Amino acid sequence: MFKIRIKLIALTLLIGFTSCVSKKSISYFQNDKEVTYKNLTKFELKFKKDDLLLINVLSEDLEAVKSFNLPSVSYDVVSNSVSGMPKQQNYLIDQNGEIIFPVLGKLKVEGLTRIETIELITKKLKPFVKDVTVNIQIQNFKVNVLGDVRSPGMFLVQNERITVLDAIALAGDLNISGERIIEVKRETNKGVTTGVIDLKSNKLYMSPFYYLQQNDVVYVNPNKAKIQSASYNQNTGLFISITSVLISLISILAR
Repeated sequence: MFKIRIKLIALTLLIGFTSCVSKKSISYFQNDKEVTYKNLTKFELKFKKDDLLLINVLSEDLEAVKSFNLPSVSYDVVSNSVSGMPKQQNYLIDQNGEIIFPVLGKLKVEGLTRIETIELITKKLKPFVKDVTVNIQIQNFKVNVLGDVRSPGMFLVQNERITVLDAIALAGDLNISGERIIEVKRETNKGVTTGVIDLKSNKLYMSPFYYLQQNDVVYVNPNKAKIQSASYNQNTGLFISITSVLISLISILAR
């Protein structure tokens, strides 16, 4: 009987080594459910260095805007001729925060919103074109979702507004083992900054990281239970061996 008790104690110790993790809350939006958050629609994306812009200049006078809508083409070196179908020229914001636009030259657009950039170009075009309309679309807006989610990866954004919840949805949601407090890594002129968002609280709507920006990285850490489980899987054999030795020693001493 004594030996059986000793073995049960040893088995309990083994289980304790591998399962001493408290159950974590996994539901989103647990707190502040009765609070209404306003003014979320005021967010406007601002252009950054390395953004690629598609700019269309439109007018009833097609000839007048022809010089501002240069096509992008490929040349065949052998035949010295254009190959492929021409497409609209894209404009890269360089490290000075500028684009080089036909006729107008260098334009500083870093830090401007789409509307502000449209107003700037429209004003510059007035001496050349009457009744002009300018459309701008960012071509390389992407975010990355990494860590403990179902489908991590890079996702292209088709418009100028994507929230951290949208990004998580694109990645197929968090795994059950993913921490509900997540990180957002963001490039700024001063370096990379990290924002922390608690998915369990509705206060996430007020975070400056709720709306994502170009090249943001959303990272979901695994919770402690998963980390410990991974450690357990690597050391299971060792634990079993140690426990077996302990049981054998205790059995010998108990004789």
